[in-house]
Amino acid sequence: AGWLEPRPALPGYRDLYILVSGTNYPDALHDYQLVSGFPSLLPRAFLGNWWSRFWEYSQDSVQALVERFAQERIPLSVFIIDMDWHITNTGNACSGWTGFTWNRELFPDPPALLAWLHERRLLTSLNLHPAEGIHAHEERYPQAAQAMGRKPGGKKPIAFNIADPRFARVYFEQLLHPMEAEGVDFWWIDWQQGFLSSLPSLDPLWWLNHLHFFDLGRNPQKRPVVFSRWGGPGNQRYPIGFSGDTIISWKSLAYQPFFTAAAANMAYGWWSHDIGGHMRGMEDSELYTRWVQFGVLSPIFRLHCTKDAFIDRQPWAFDAEVLRLARQAMQFRHALVPYLYTMARRNEQTGQPLCAPLYYEWPREEAAYVVPNQYLFGNQLLAAPVTAPADPDLRQARCGLWFPPGEWFDFFSGEAVKGGRWTIQYFAQSEIPLYARAGAIVPLQADTAANGCPNPETLDVVVFPGRDGRFVLYEDDGVSQVQRTKGGCETIFYSQWDEQSITLHIDPPCGDLSVLPEKRAYRLVFRGVTQPEGCEIKFDGVPQSAALDYDPQTRTAMTGRFETGHARFEA
Repeated sequence: AGWLEPRPALPGYRDLYILVSGTNYPDALHDYQLVSGFPSLLPRAFLGNWWSRFWEYSQDSVQALVERFAQERIPLSVFIIDMDWHITNTGNACSGWTGFTWNRELFPDPPALLAWLHERRLLTSLNLHPAEGIHAHEERYPQAAQAMGRKPGGKKPIAFNIADPRFARVYFEQLLHPMEAEGVDFWWIDWQQGFLSSLPSLDPLWWLNHLHFFDLGRNPQKRPVVFSRWGGPGNQRYPIGFSGDTIISWKSLAYQPFFTAAAANMAYGWWSHDIGGHMRGMEDSELYTRWVQFGVLSPIFRLHCTKDAFIDRQPWAFDAEVLRLARQAMQFRHALVPYLYTMARRNEQTGQPLCAPLYYEWPREEAAYVVPNQYLFGNQLLAAPVTAPADPDLRQARCGLWFPPGEWFDFFSGEAVKGGRWTIQYFAQSEIPLYARAGAIVPLQADTAANGCPNPETLDVVVFPGRDGRFVLYEDDGVSQVQRTKGGCETIFYSQWDEQSITLHIDPPCGDLSVLPEKRAYRLVFRGVTQPEGCEIKFDGVPQSAALDYDPQTRTAMTGRFETGHARFEA
């Protein structure tokens, strides 16, 4: 029957789980999740750019905003409609925070709007504050009251009681399922319901997250997920998390990288922050730009702010230079999706979050414990977002960075950095501190202006020298449970390096090839290299003509695009 019951109270009785891993923190995290559960695989679109704002949007203004993003060539994959989607002037004892009925003055045809958003490859979520229960002004109050066994014609509110299985069934089947049938993809469970429920010791948020996750997973063609505040230990099973209302300040921004990486210690990696800052503080173009750049290198990128006419997260809200930098950053986020989705698969299989502290890999290096703004970003990259304003004289931000042992490369400039030491680095507002380890291979989506996150027809494969490298790209249909359980499709990239040459091999994809585009092209990007003498391309061992362009500023040799036809490829 699958419902919780109170645990019998036994004086002096405890459950003890003893996990011994020494300084092997990834093993400790894995063992913890053997007890508490592993995360599920996110829908692929969750890894692109989200738009959200606490604002009284109308159906027309939502469409106008989406079209403006398209005009600016800034891609989106998720569109959140905050709480004003529902009736807030209730005319009864309900404060208006809780609501389950579309405000028809703002949204005269919700199914048409949701279909319009889907046509533009956007997932849609609505914000919920369910704590005040179901009041008589709700469109589906009569059906809910009848299902609760009440007499017809009554107006008495149905109290929120998620610990009651009958209320929970009414909540989902009578209120939410009809809106999902209209096109709502998932729900944002915003915190309002307190810490107590009618079941002793049960936190209602924990149970809400659990029920929402499994209810959305009732359809095998849809991947279950919930967007919510953290419900406590074990909530990594129900990604993703909303970390709360951030403050618009440098201090608040500086806390985000540390918070995000350290949360890995509870196995909770899929955090969504209010990028740009939610409230208070003072709007500032440089601060906004650095927030966006951090957002690109965070688990979930979601622009958001409170209902205030003087606070705006639209990339064009400041000036042309901020718009250019925000566009550049948000396009790069969509370029990263193939890499990010592979890391999401790793998280599902091993429990390793996308963002993790440096001491996970260098536990015996004292410096790894004292760099709060640096973290591993998947298995190939190290991020160090700028979280302090620029020096007014230099017009650059000064950052003290520690590079772990080994050789590292600036992801964008290709500049080599010797590891095992501290350095002082300076960054212009356009620069994002992101570093690749020697031998890194990072597949990027080439089309970065279109909405959504489909498996790309063209991949830019960025390869770094210094040692041999390997990366296994994972792809599936990005939406269903059924397809994911088949194992999806994997493509293995590996490189061989010596002082004089570097060779990249791409094996034919294996697994369910139906999830891939009919044709796929690759562009090879060798970064951090001196100008090469030439390049040889082979398809299934047969040499092909090839030319290289070289950019000395980024130390990058780049081929043209090659359609492989899923052949074995070597360059």
